[in-house]
Amino acid sequence: MRTAYSVETVRAAERELMARLPEGALMQRAAAGLAAACAEVLGRVYGSRVVLLVGSGDNGGDALYAGARLARRGAGVRAVLLAPGRAHAGGLAALRRAGGSVVSDAGGAVDLVEQADLVVDGIVGIGGKGGLRENAVPLAEAARRGRGVVVAVDLPSGVDADTGEVRGAAVRADVTVTFGAYKPGLLIDPAREYAGVVRFVGIGLETVGVRAPEVEALQHADVARLLPVPGAESDKYRRGVVGVAAGSARYPGAAVLAVGGALRGGAGAVRYVGPAGGAVLARYPETLVSERGPARAGRVQAWVVGPGAGDDAATVGEVLAADVPVLIDADGLRLAEVGAVRGRGLRGVPTLMTPHAGEAAALLGVEREEVESGRLAAVRELAARYEAAVLLKGSTTVVAEAGGGGAVRVNPTGTPWLATAGSGDVLSGLGGSLLAAGLSAVDAGSVAAYLHGLAGRFAAEGAPVAAEDVAGRIAEAWRSVVGARG
Repeated sequence: MRTAYSVETVRAAERELMARLPEGALMQRAAAGLAAACAEVLGRVYGSRVVLLVGSGDNGGDALYAGARLARRGAGVRAVLLAPGRAHAGGLAALRRAGGSVVSDAGGAVDLVEQADLVVDGIVGIGGKGGLRENAVPLAEAARRGRGVVVAVDLPSGVDADTGEVRGAAVRADVTVTFGAYKPGLLIDPAREYAGVVRFVGIGLETVGVRAPEVEALQHADVARLLPVPGAESDKYRRGVVGVAAGSARYPGAAVLAVGGALRGGAGAVRYVGPAGGAVLARYPETLVSERGPARAGRVQAWVVGPGAGDDAATVGEVLAADVPVLIDADGLRLAEVGAVRGRGLRGVPTLMTPHAGEAAALLGVEREEVESGRLAAVRELAARYEAAVLLKGSTTVVAEAGGGGAVRVNPTGTPWLATAGSGDVLSGLGGSLLAAGLSAVDAGSVAAYLHGLAGRFAAEGAPVAAEDVAGRIAEAWRSVVGARG
């Protein structure tokens, strides 16, 4: 599990560690890791041109000490001071002793940045709020259009470490070297897009791990442990039966795709209820099709409701009245009454909602842009308002537990090619099947997003894909995860 911690938590751990170390030792550890990463990026340090963008905080000190190490290896290092009177004194002295030089006129440093082989962003630390200050913007723009690699210290300047929000101009890094603990902004868009490749450097913050993370991201081994595995005595009913109430005369394909995802999700059988039974059977003859409505369809361990449902509020309400886990997607989100969903949560019956940003914005009564720019806040607010687990789809898919507390799960898999019609229907079926197999709402959503993202990568391989292609690669994604478990 990859875990990310709030700025407050990281700073508390740093204070505890610094109290046990000689003065300056923690910064030297960070600078050594930063310098090593920069050297690896450069390949050949001797003779390279390095420009440090140095603010007034500790990130600037890290950059200066790392620059001194590179200068001792033969790099030409120049530090651009954005706050000359407040730059880290020890770092400046170390850089000068190593043969580096200082530029105090930030306005005249644009050409230096554009021509550098490596630009180190040490402008703002993890406590920075809002975008870059005016004097730093031309340097960030020069770094972006320049020829060199941009390496950010701890996180790109101008992004919010705690939320992943970007409220103004920010540095776009090719590599971010982060120290001691991951920060939420490194894992969540839009900030994640600014971070590039994230390199972790351990500096001994052991105590950070005893605190609760803000964000966590499953890895292969975590998903492998959660996947349902049938035993010798299993039959299709013991493995779980998932009901799918989806599709309409106008959108029969949504039913077919949701059933396709469900059949590949670990449950023993899939029951389908709705007007698209003929289309479902034509594609998946193993499906148990009923025309009697959800309440009389037969035993299920979980329901999926909403994909392609149109205006069928009666079916949505009937499913929500069931005392089994329910996944609500697409039209079902619009048709589900808040009170009905909250009532399930207050009774302890799991519900998983799976909106995309537009649907989440409609549910919250805000603009879509507000959801996309503040994904953590949006998913927590929905989970609290509906007393349900929420999977917010998008460039970064995030999953919050009912009530909005605890760590938010961030999905690390996927590809932009998954932004295609019907892909979400496949995800819903897959998630519902995992619910029926016995996973909690948060685990079902997280594992479904992980497998769906992997399947999308396997299906795409750099080219456009259709939703059915994604469904067809879920088994391969499952095998890749289980294989990693060994």
